[in-house]
Amino acid sequence: MKIVVMTDVHANLPALRAVLKSINKDGYDIIVHTGDAIGIGPYPAECLDLLLNTPNIYFVMGNHDSYFSNGIPKPQPSWMSDGEVQHQLWTHAQLEPELKTRMCKWPYMLGIENDGIKATFLHYVLDVSGQNFAPLIRQPTATDLDRSFSSLSASVVFYGHDHAPRDVQGSRRYVNPGSLGCSKDANARYCTVELSRQGFTVEHFVATYDRGSLLRAFEERNVPERHFIQKIFFGINS
Repeated sequence: MKIVVMTDVHANLPALRAVLKSINKDGYDIIVHTGDAIGIGPYPAECLDLLLNTPNIYFVMGNHDSYFSNGIPKPQPSWMSDGEVQHQLWTHAQLEPELKTRMCKWPYMLGIENDGIKATFLHYVLDVSGQNFAPLIRQPTATDLDRSFSSLSASVVFYGHDHAPRDVQGSRRYVNPGSLGCSKDANARYCTVELSRQGFTVEHFVATYDRGSLLRAFEERNVPERHFIQKIFFGINS
């Protein structure tokens, strides 16, 4: 079984198109997107439509997906700025309300087993309340990941949330393909995993895309917080 794993598309349509072109050329059995299809980028409606109409794709819930399907947290958390709230409201206004019903069904975790080898897919671990994602550990060690994902039983765990790619061997293998849609270069990242009786094989891939068209769309669509977003997530100083 060949599974394409992508994460954190973040409404970046040129990057998503580049990856889908690449994986359709190479072939796959299923695709799993590990959260945050929307938010940050200027193309929430277009990316969601393209993803939802891609054959044999499965989704898990990310925090930005949850802000749309379940609502922005109330009262407003201290870590969510007024600018981010305005950005989220803009993102949600681009989407058809009936999509909430469909996205509410996305699980927070997905397990796939083939020939006795199990892979688990999630955006990130939840906190003790089970309602929110746990604080992100940046540049985690194998020990950090073993502790964070200790409740999971799988040979390999795929996650996102942290946009930096990572592939770490601890008590099991932990793979973050890296954000498909948010990076400081024009590279859209994803990976594949093949499950068989012999075990599993992970390969990492990069598809290049036209970042100029993405940056123009931020301006043309008057995306709230676009200059902050471009600086933090794309390394652009306006």
